[in-house]
Parts: sequence; structure tokens; C-alpha cells
Amino acid sequence: MTGGDETRWLSRQEMAAWRTYIVGSALLEHRLSHELQAEHGISLADYEILVRLSEHPDRQLRMSRLAEDVAHSKSRISHQIRRLEAKGLVQRSECSEDARGVFALLTEEGEHLLERAAPTHVAGVREHMVDLLAPEERGMLADVFRRITGHLRSEED
Repeated sequence: MTGGDETRWLSRQEMAAWRTYIVGSALLEHRLSHELQAEHGISLADYEILVRLSEHPDRQLRMSRLAEDVAHSKSRISHQIRRLEAKGLVQRSECSEDARGVFALLTEEGEHLLERAAPTHVAGVREHMVDLLAPEERGMLADVFRRITGHLRSEED
């Protein structure tokens, strides 16, 4: 955060960009989560965890790495994994090399749910975002959020 007594207030254009982002991203996340919940009984946040686990050949990740990948706190990821574990979608396992390390592992049931839910999610992402953007806007959006993510992650270090 910037220091000093001088507040750099947002211009009308900057405020419009900020508010449009806040409302649009909240509506998009809500809609995608609602669609997944209605069709498959899973939230968008839970879906994202299953996706991240499925992207690894052994279908598992350290809990700390998973929390970082989905931008959640360790306590939030632990709570989510507990709920997913109760549904039989993931399981935890201890790390043999590091007594403090814990892995989250995608179960077969979790993999099957993900296979059923993925088309719903992709259709929603297309309908509510991707297909509304021109190809150059998609690239610009990716660049903007890559820069924001990089900035915020560098401040965490």
C-alpha cells in the first residue's frame, strides 16, 4: 500500500472500471457456482480444487501448494478438503518424506464427478464470459490479470 497523507482518489473512469469489475466478477462467480451446484451439487470453489488435483499425473497435491494455486488460506483449503473428503471426492494422505506435509488426493468418485461437471462449467464460462469477448480482449484480460496476480503474489513474499 502507498504511504503518506496524500490520497490518490479514483477518477470517474477509474471508479467505473473498479465498480464494473467488482459487480461483474461477483455476478459471474455466483452464476457459475449456482450452475454447478444446481446440476452437480458442487460449488465453483470445490470444482476448482478438483480440477487442480486432476491436472497432476498422480492426482494429488500438497495442501499448501493447493491453497496457493487456488488463492485460498491454508485454513480455508483445509475446511474445503474436509467437506470434499466427507463426500468421498478427495482424501488426505501424509507425506512420507515430510511428517508435516499433507497431500490432497482426487478419488475415483471425485474424478467421475469432475468428468460430469466439466461440460456444465465450460458451457457456463463460454456463455457468460469467453464468447462475449473478442479474441484480442481475451488476450488483454489474461495479460491484465497475470500482471495483477504477479503483483499481489510478489507482495506476499
